[in-house]
Amino acid sequence: MGVIGNCSYLAYINKTAEITWMCLPRFDSSFLFGSLLDAEKGGEFSVKPAGEKYYTFQSYVKNTNILATEFITDDGKFRVTDFAPRFYQYDRYYRPLMLIRKIELLDGNPFITVKCEPVGSYGAFRPQIVAGSNHIRFLNFDTQVRLTTNIPLTYITNNQPFILNDTFYLAFTYGEPLEAPLEATAESFLEKTVKYWTQWIKNTSIPNIFQEEIIRSALVLKLHQFEDTGAIIASGTTSLPEAPGAGRNWDYRYCWMRDSYYTLNAFNNLGHFDELEKYFLYIQNIILSEKQNIKPMYSIAGSAVPPEKELDLEGYMGNRPVHRGNDAFNQKQYDIYGQVLASLLPLYIDKRLNYLSYKKSREVIYWLLGRIEETMEMPDAGIWEFRNRMQENCYTYLFHWAGSKAAEKIAIHFTDKDMRTRAARLATRAAEKIEMCYSPDLKAYMQAIGNSNYDAATIHLVTMGYLDPSGIRAQEHLAALAGHLKTEEGLVYRYIHDDDFGKPETTFLVCAFWYAEALASIGKVDEAINTIEKLLEYSNHLGLFSEDAGRDGSQWGNFPQTYSHVGLMNAIYRIAAKLDKPVFL
Repeated sequence: MGVIGNCSYLAYINKTAEITWMCLPRFDSSFLFGSLLDAEKGGEFSVKPAGEKYYTFQSYVKNTNILATEFITDDGKFRVTDFAPRFYQYDRYYRPLMLIRKIELLDGNPFITVKCEPVGSYGAFRPQIVAGSNHIRFLNFDTQVRLTTNIPLTYITNNQPFILNDTFYLAFTYGEPLEAPLEATAESFLEKTVKYWTQWIKNTSIPNIFQEEIIRSALVLKLHQFEDTGAIIASGTTSLPEAPGAGRNWDYRYCWMRDSYYTLNAFNNLGHFDELEKYFLYIQNIILSEKQNIKPMYSIAGSAVPPEKELDLEGYMGNRPVHRGNDAFNQKQYDIYGQVLASLLPLYIDKRLNYLSYKKSREVIYWLLGRIEETMEMPDAGIWEFRNRMQENCYTYLFHWAGSKAAEKIAIHFTDKDMRTRAARLATRAAEKIEMCYSPDLKAYMQAIGNSNYDAATIHLVTMGYLDPSGIRAQEHLAALAGHLKTEEGLVYRYIHDDDFGKPETTFLVCAFWYAEALASIGKVDEAINTIEKLLEYSNHLGLFSEDAGRDGSQWGNFPQTYSHVGLMNAIYRIAAKLDKPVFL
């Protein structure tokens, strides 16, 4: 599939130009089109040849989030261009809940069919359809839902084939309908949206290696930021299984706080400070609202994630359950405090920003340090969100350490001696806890104190600078992890021991990018580059990465996964820094 959007909503489009997933009015709302999870209950919005024999080719318009699908049939050729309008207008970004589809004749006179049947409440109801003169209204939704088009409405309502002899447009709107001229407006919006995305990329700092991959990953990351609040979701889908029949089907349409460090680092590398600052403000609002602790994740509004509810849907390729909501919201995951502290550091030391003068800044740092101190001796569910296992996780202590070290540096800029002393003390204690995870016999750091499980998350002991990258211990640790978790294909399992659902069947893609970044950190740059080149084979035809990857090249898990793309970007920037490659500003 390809994905389009405008930072208000996302739409997924398969190789035959069907909208297989689109949730409105927010990323975490019910779908209006959801055949991805249920062919019968998911509704349909498709444009396709009338005959069964055809070929397709799909690509993004260069440096944009605009998707083009070309069809080749016995009768001719045509192109469907899909986009969500986004451009600067009246001193703000115009990003309506509107999907525009342009059907363009390229050759011959093919017959096509157009079908538009939205559904509501996760497929529980189908709306009443009322046809106007040049639009179709879909009733019984919470707001106006309308399709405006220059295609004869009878052909659409009857699902009737018709000859494509001109350029046609479809404007699907949720809320405010399109009242302006259809053709002129669609073309104007398309031109302005192309200009917006290409200009956004022109303002992106990229290295001179793997440029296309950085550009596509940056565009994917941008799509997943809900501009109204600044939140960045892990993925726009729910319940795409980590492996067939595994039952590991989760709703990822929320903002994980632990991703903040890696995501803000990626935006910093890209030089996009507007997105970085909006995401920080979203996090800051949460910190200042919480009285006792930060939850592992939040909705895009910064509110509680709803409890898991199983939906009566057939699931992707028959894989159930299908979930709405995520119970990991209530877990104890204490690495979050250090993650947020470490992610704040650039905001205080970068002279282009001015967070030192913000009145609440000192209060935020002290509050986060207090949570690290309070949870230092407590076991937690850890980065992998074990549901029936609480332990003293090495990764959690790493971020207690990293967050405390970041607070030390921030304290210098504040000239706050008490903050610096407290942060140093906590960093020392966190380091002691990390060392309790070390196994002299195995020459590696284990997942948690008292166990002997290898864990890919401990790769960050190298990339975060806890272990000296030039030291023997860093190299031995990476070698041990590779020996137990890395596949011949260059993929990396997050761990291989049993968890709540048995042993993981697929690899966690971001772990392989972490490994590539660690290789660059210890000076094995050629090996890091080779690893990245192999991993690129696990993207789809549009350069999009899933959450999980099978050794056979299959993609699993929610898609596209921002974590995977962020991992790719951070690895490439680390490689570029080691190569001393210039960055194009």
